[in-house]
Amino acid sequence: MLEPWVQQKLSSVDAGHDWWHAVRVRNSALTIAEDEGGNRQIIETAALVHDLVDDKFFIPADAEKEIVSKLQSLFFKQNDIDHIMHIISSMSFSKELDGSSFDSLEFRIVQDADRLDAIGAIGIARTFSYGGHKGREFYNPNIPFEEVSSKRQYRNGATPTINHFYEKLLKLKEMMKTKTGRAMAEERHQFMARYLEQFFKEWG
Repeated sequence: MLEPWVQQKLSSVDAGHDWWHAVRVRNSALTIAEDEGGNRQIIETAALVHDLVDDKFFIPADAEKEIVSKLQSLFFKQNDIDHIMHIISSMSFSKELDGSSFDSLEFRIVQDADRLDAIGAIGIARTFSYGGHKGREFYNPNIPFEEVSSKRQYRNGATPTINHFYEKLLKLKEMMKTKTGRAMAEERHQFMARYLEQFFKEWG
């Protein structure tokens, strides 16, 4: 079965990218698909395995071979496997900064679901979890926010965690690619804005 295998593969990553992140992305993707349509098997599978190719934790080329082998063992059609692999290799924020060109309805749904988990209350928790995992300050008023315009700049940056809201998270609402995803993002975006207002009020 796919789920226990994915859960085992994600057992060594940080809390923000763990099995429960994959579950939340899967659930959000299927919710979006109820309104938007698409192939539910491709959507669900891509959502579950999407972080197995994340180069922060895995060697993508090796991971891709493992995923393909696993899906073949579960008798997925080759066209569907190819579609899933295109989705998960193209959907990250950093790939979009560098102009990733792949597109499909299923891609847009899974990408929106992943981005929903990056914002709102859970998004805030994930952001601070990863910042702590990397040993970053949560805020330093002497380090200005940066405008991130390339994958290299985004990945090489080591700014405090609060800066990440301005470099990425507050931009995601406008980057949603489905009508349903944009509607779901609105409340989470507003929650982040209120959180930051309170954060800076307390900072003084």
